Amino acid sequence: MTAATLAASPSVAALRARFGEAIVRDRVICGDSVVWVAAGSAHEVLAWLRDDPDQQFNYLTDVTAVEYRDGELPLEVVYQLRSLPRRADLRIKVELDKSAPLEVESVCDLWTGANWVEREVYDMFGITFRNHPDLRRILMWETYAEGHPLRKDFPLRGHFSRSEQTRQALAAKPESHYSIEELGMAAPHDAALRERLARGERGEVA
Repeated sequence: MTAATLAASPSVAALRARFGEAIVRDRVICGDSVVWVAAGSAHEVLAWLRDDPDQQFNYLTDVTAVEYRDGELPLEVVYQLRSLPRRADLRIKVELDKSAPLEVESVCDLWTGANWVEREVYDMFGITFRNHPDLRRILMWETYAEGHPLRKDFPLRGHFSRSEQTRQALAAKPESHYSIEELGMAAPHDAALRERLARGERGEVA
């Protein structure tokens, strides 16, 4: 790996100059610049990275979270940014103390595409995104009571028995969360599937 590959992104020095102690630390990992930001400053930092003419990180590639096996380590919210005009990438991490409420400011006002990925992080990790316009589960049903499946303390098979999981899922009536138009989207697929099954065919329906 060359020295140029190992060098930190110029955005790191710019962040330190602009935000000082709010930039907790930075590292170059596998050629990628990673910057840890204080949770209380995360939204301000991300807005600056988007709007500053020398940065132009106008594309939010992803929002996710990670909890390490070592229970002493904080849980991290991860923002993967891309500057399309500059063809540059930057990863921002925010550490959350697991002994305190897991909360960080939503970035939906900065990138509309953050809506569903923040909901996924909320659903799977239990992190609250303050001021999110529609913060509710997106993979599990709203009344799902077993917790957050990607947390390290979540049992491999869940907290409840399979029969109890099935009972709760059926009782939730997931179809009630969809409009008639959304439910109607499945009708052509269902008709094609029934036709193929009637002919004795198996496999997926295109």
